[in-house]
Amino acid sequence: MEQRPILVVEDDDALRETLAYNLRAEGYETLLAADGVVALELARRQAVALVILDVMLPRLDGLDVLRQLRARPDTASLPVLMLTARAEESDIVVGLELGADDYVTKPFSWNEVRARVRALLRRGAQRAGGDEATSEPAQSEPIVIGDLRIDEDRREVRKGERVIELPARLFELLVYMARRPGVVLTRGRLLENVWGYDFAGDTRTVDVHVRWLREKIEDDPANPLLVQTVRGVGYRFKG
Repeated sequence: MEQRPILVVEDDDALRETLAYNLRAEGYETLLAADGVVALELARRQAVALVILDVMLPRLDGLDVLRQLRARPDTASLPVLMLTARAEESDIVVGLELGADDYVTKPFSWNEVRARVRALLRRGAQRAGGDEATSEPAQSEPIVIGDLRIDEDRREVRKGERVIELPARLFELLVYMARRPGVVLTRGRLLENVWGYDFAGDTRTVDVHVRWLREKIEDDPANPLLVQTVRGVGYRFKG
C-alpha cells in the first residue's frame, strides 16, 4: 500500500522544518503548509495520512481549518493532531469538541509528538481495516451504573432519559474506565490503552479529558461520584 504523507501546518518556519525533518528521519513523507488556506488546498488535492495542525495560523486559523476538514466527507475522519501554545484548558477542549484527535502544547519534545503520531496512524490503519472486515464483531452488553447507561455497540451514552453526546476519544475513555469498576488506573495505563501511546510523556492530556468527561456525566463535576481521583496515582471509576 502506498504511504500517504503527513501534512504539517505551522507558520513558524523553524518549527515546521524541524517537525518535517524529524518525521522524514522516521521514514514518513511530508507536505508542508504555513497557513490555513494552503493547508486546506493540500488536503483537498492529495490524500494524507495525518494532519499536524497549529491553532494560531495566518489567513485561516487552525480551528477553522479543522471545522472545514470535518465538514467534508473525504476528510471527516482524517486524524488531526493539534499544536497549541495556549495553556488554557478551555482552548484545548474547543479543539477536541470540534473533532481534533489529540493535541500537544508548546513547547513540546519530539518524543511526545512521535508517540502521538504513531498512535494516531495506528488507529487510522485499524479504522481502515475495520471498514473492510467481513465478519460481524460480537455484541457487548451495555454497561449500567445507576442511571448511567453506556451502549458500546451503538456508541450511545444515556443518563436517565438524556442522551449525552461524546466525541470518540472521550467515549473510549469512559468505556475503558467503566469496564474496570473499582480499579485504580494510572495516567500512564490510560495513555497506553486508550490513546495507544508507547511514550508516557506529559500526562496532562488525561487530566484534561477526565475533567471534560466529568462535565458530561457527573451531576456535580466539582464533586464527582463516578470518576474519582486517586491522589498521586490516577483515577478510579465507581464500582
